[in-house]
Amino acid sequence: MGFASIASQVRKRRPLVHNITNYVTVNDCANILIACGASPLMSDEPEEAEQITSICNALNINMGTLNKRTIEAMFKAGKQSNALNHPVIFDPVGVGASDLRNKTASDIISQIKLAAIKGNASEIKRMAVGQGYCSGVDASVFDTITYKGLDNAVEWMKAFSQKTGAVIAMTGAIDIVADETRAMCIFNGHKLMSDISGTGCMLSAMTAAFVAANPSTPFEAVCTAVITMGLAGEMAANYMRSFEGNMQYRAYLIDSIYNMDPNALEQNARYEMR
Repeated sequence: MGFASIASQVRKRRPLVHNITNYVTVNDCANILIACGASPLMSDEPEEAEQITSICNALNINMGTLNKRTIEAMFKAGKQSNALNHPVIFDPVGVGASDLRNKTASDIISQIKLAAIKGNASEIKRMAVGQGYCSGVDASVFDTITYKGLDNAVEWMKAFSQKTGAVIAMTGAIDIVADETRAMCIFNGHKLMSDISGTGCMLSAMTAAFVAANPSTPFEAVCTAVITMGLAGEMAANYMRSFEGNMQYRAYLIDSIYNMDPNALEQNARYEMR
């Protein structure tokens, strides 16, 4: 599918990504963007949202630490990005946990044109089919997608893509990326990725960079971003020594993105098309 070429475009074009993201992982999101070859700009002030997003190449919206001020910034930046034809990536962190998150997610989908929506299984299922168990900001074990359940998940993800016009990325033990007509089931990744906060937030930021650098192929760009993160998770696990813990794993994960060889990405991607 040309994963190496897509990833190389990020380092060649160095897109500037405007992030209205979560205070817990904002530094990790900035660093992962630098590591993949892009540039981060972190701003959630409504007064400057339109101006800031105008000088960027993409917008990443993340609901992780939602408040009224950031909601205002999200809509101002989102509508300005649409006016400028900049891709907008949406991560509906914790949707289902509160009425505020549910309403905000629904309003974003209906009022802002989104290039991609990225979330865990519980978040995407909640938004796509009105179901999904809320477990804070983490996916519930009840929403785990197994290999046997892939065809069913792919079916409703394609329908959700058709409804929203966005590429849908659902992360978990098996990652799935879908548009209206096709889906990629991705098997890269490592269980240690669930032992640190922020892997999903980092992926959303990186997805914005990949789509910005490859605007004519958003499906392929999202797939490549997801595979890159999964492969980096595997590489980071290989670097771990017996006495090291989850915070060292986080550092190795970012280092693995920084040192990612596009050709190795092409060779080690594990996926099925459906």
